[in-house]
Amino acid sequence: MSGTSTMPLRPLPALIFASRWLQLPLYLGLIVAQAVYVVLFIKELWHLVTNATQFGEQDIMLVVLGLIDVVMISNLLIMVIVGGYETFVSRLRLQGHPDQPEWLGHVNAGILKVKLAMAIIGISSIHLLKTFIEAGALGAPGGTYTEAGVMWQTIIHVTFILSAIGIAYIDRMSVPLAARHGSSAPRP
Repeated sequence: MSGTSTMPLRPLPALIFASRWLQLPLYLGLIVAQAVYVVLFIKELWHLVTNATQFGEQDIMLVVLGLIDVVMISNLLIMVIVGGYETFVSRLRLQGHPDQPEWLGHVNAGILKVKLAMAIIGISSIHLLKTFIEAGALGAPGGTYTEAGVMWQTIIHVTFILSAIGIAYIDRMSVPLAARHGSSAPRP
């Protein structure tokens, strides 16, 4: 006997528990968004390949950073879709599958938040790097960046980093010390 009960839930708890399936259309919508990002990636890659001989080094670097940005956002979507579905809707039952992500076996809401925060920092880093590369045109006529804009992007990026540190710290503090060390007895 596995120790799990198959006793039916009372109607209200059953309804509340079943409401988790209302998230399914949200995750399916994110899969559609993922497909849109694949189209965007192919479009940008085609733009890079067809204009490679006309682009300078900085132009190529900016397009490649854009491609990396699309990949990182796509990775973020996968983490939200797979991790969110597994955590909040239903088990995927991928045990033993050779392609199961390593992190999925021990995902919970706290770990998912930390992973998402790290992905957002990575995406923000790419945007900030693109801004710094293009910052040579600060104040130039038709330029898209201002000193204040660069400053605010940097402040927002630092805020993301501090938020991720805070989330990771709170998540770490919420796990009992014994669980972090893999034992049930307190350490001397």
